[in-house]
Amino acid sequence: MTMRAAVLRRPGAPLTIEQVDLAPPGPGEIMVRIEAAGVCHSDYHYMTGDIACPLPVVLGHEGAGIIEALGDGTSGRLAVGDRVALMWRPRCGDCEPCITGNPVLCQSGPRQAATGGLLDGTSRLSKGDEQLHHFLGVSCFAERVVVSERSVVPVPEGVPAQIAAISGCAVITGVGAVLNAVGECAGDSVLIIGAGGVGLSSVMGAHLAGANPIVVVDVDPEKLERATRLGATHTIDASAGDTVGQVLALFPSGVKWAIEAIGRAATLQQAFDCLAPAGTLVAVGLGRVDDTFAIPVNNLVQRQKRVIGSLYGSANPLVDLPKIFELYLAGRLPLDELIGAGFPLEEANEAYDALAGGAVGRAVIVP
Repeated sequence: MTMRAAVLRRPGAPLTIEQVDLAPPGPGEIMVRIEAAGVCHSDYHYMTGDIACPLPVVLGHEGAGIIEALGDGTSGRLAVGDRVALMWRPRCGDCEPCITGNPVLCQSGPRQAATGGLLDGTSRLSKGDEQLHHFLGVSCFAERVVVSERSVVPVPEGVPAQIAAISGCAVITGVGAVLNAVGECAGDSVLIIGAGGVGLSSVMGAHLAGANPIVVVDVDPEKLERATRLGATHTIDASAGDTVGQVLALFPSGVKWAIEAIGRAATLQQAFDCLAPAGTLVAVGLGRVDDTFAIPVNNLVQRQKRVIGSLYGSANPLVDLPKIFELYLAGRLPLDELIGAGFPLEEANEAYDALAGGAVGRAVIVP
């Protein structure tokens, strides 16, 4: 099958919209017609060369669509016509992380990322004699995808495609960071640095969990206003300088929890410095592959601070995504507040220009 897709051929170059070939689904795989694909900063790291992947590659990892075909040997839990959200971390079900309850660390995920293929390491994407690569086993900046059936979650009636798409990455990452990595936090102080899609999802998660106060830091007044609508009790404009000083002026003892949703060394340092004794920093955002930040040893030990990472919201997506959809349908997670501008596939570069320029809301590409 020939289709349109957004291809990255080298870091720093624009995406090119090309006619590419998509092979039929193999054993245990499905073909999905893409209805919506979220514009996530993670793709941008690969576009700029901050993180490397096999090239050329069809980008996009946050998507939703309708199943059009099933390969041989699928499990029977899915059918043609089902609406599904895509997951960029599959769940093999057999490796140690999967069987011990931490499926986002499934060993097949890094293999998919390293090979640019699907679970078997091979690609279904090509252009003539040229092999193209999958991005994190998804590649949804395209009209269709072939993915493992282990990389999708059914979407219930009433959940719009754009909500299903962003739930598969931004929402589960931010909400999950609170519900899974932080855990019980009713009445606890939570600081969230960054009010993009993941940061605002963290605000919703903290509000849902009963955290108080909820402090949000960003440089964009419109993003901070949106954070207030979603449950933030205090907002801080980082462009005014001395973020740590502003937080500690409000809460002299520091905050119990800090979620860093940007992925920058400077903001990770700020989050750590804002912690109260026995406070925990949850690092959520991805940065350049060699980024580091310094932790004062005595401050860490004497004040018993903790620093933990949270990938994909530390979630069990097959369990947590259905919960997110039900909470949305019940009005408990106002995910429509996250949706930003829509772009056709041909304007994928413009969508990322808008992201880099600080656009408010999660942009969505509609192939």
